[in-house]
Amino acid sequence: MSNPFADPRGRFVVLVNEAGRYSLWPSFVEVPDGWTTVLEESPRQDALDYIQASGVTGRRPGTRIA
Repeated sequence: MSNPFADPRGRFVVLVNEAGRYSLWPSFVEVPDGWTTVLEESPRQDALDYIQASGVTGRRPGTRIA
């Protein structure tokens, strides 16, 4: 089975949590608790573009947002 997160033809949503962290998420997978959908089902590249346009930097997981 291939990685659904890397499927260039996949459909994705963009999620954000309370800490302001964004996630690219396959649209067929249930949204986990603590995350909110901020971009509805879209092509993968559109979802990645949305995250980039949101001003997200390359913060590593677990780092605090000032």
